[in-house]
Amino acid sequence: MQKYIEKANVLIEAMPYIQDFKGWVVLVKVGGSVMESDENIERLLTDIAFMNTVGIRPVLVHGGGKAISRGMERAGIVPRFVQGLRVTCAATIGVVEQVLKQEVNAQVVRLLQKHGVNARPLHGDWIFRAEKKAGRDPATGEALDWGYVGNPVAVDARPVREMLDAGILPVITPLGSGPDGQLYNINADTAAAALAMALKVRKLAFISDVPGLLRDVTDAKSLITTLRVGEVAALKQAGVVGGGMLPKLDSCVEAIRAGVGKVHLIDGRMAHSLLLEVFTKTGVGTEIIADE
Repeated sequence: MQKYIEKANVLIEAMPYIQDFKGWVVLVKVGGSVMESDENIERLLTDIAFMNTVGIRPVLVHGGGKAISRGMERAGIVPRFVQGLRVTCAATIGVVEQVLKQEVNAQVVRLLQKHGVNARPLHGDWIFRAEKKAGRDPATGEALDWGYVGNPVAVDARPVREMLDAGILPVITPLGSGPDGQLYNINADTAAAALAMALKVRKLAFISDVPGLLRDVTDAKSLITTLRVGEVAALKQAGVVGGGMLPKLDSCVEAIRAGVGKVHLIDGRMAHSLLLEVFTKTGVGTEIIADE
């Protein structure tokens, strides 16, 4: 009997959060090795299906880097990265489009539909206007060329709102279209943050294979549970933030300053981490909020 009482208590704890967020848009971005585990992606999509069932309006943006690398290997193309971003040549962009649209997106949509969610694909090149990414090597000052890698410069959020209003959960690929119709590969974190800002969502959740933001990357107990945007600069200066977390954190700060309510960094390897972060008092990841 006790275990049934505990289950009821969990529902009671979640009730005020469900009441508060009912009808609001929550944008979830998933990537990394989480997408390589059938168990992890199934649990995450179950969480999203639950949110959808209780009246929250999720939007899902996904990556697919490892699947793209496998696609490139099949095509005889050797993957190459510059500053953590995939160099996307003319041959590679075709592989990126095929893998993201026909493999990764199709699988995510199918799994959500299996859970009774009215999920549909919404490809990024339909909503993101992009321009070629530019940058310079910090050591030499030389211009860097990532090929057909783009930054979103405008977002047409209307199709997303129309789908949500029709009771459809959009599943979005991180692609963009240039003024001349050229397809661009967009970093999925960047795409998610740009869309979150355009929609001014209540919550933006990044699901990856790290517990959140750690003061010491070797110590899981050093998790920073709450971070205000004004504290980010000091963490960077202290060397707490580095590598792939830097652009992600910059996207988080930009999103908060543009009107997104909260941003969450969540470990998708933990069972039902998204629900635990959203519907419990303590949460399980890092939440980033505006300064008081």
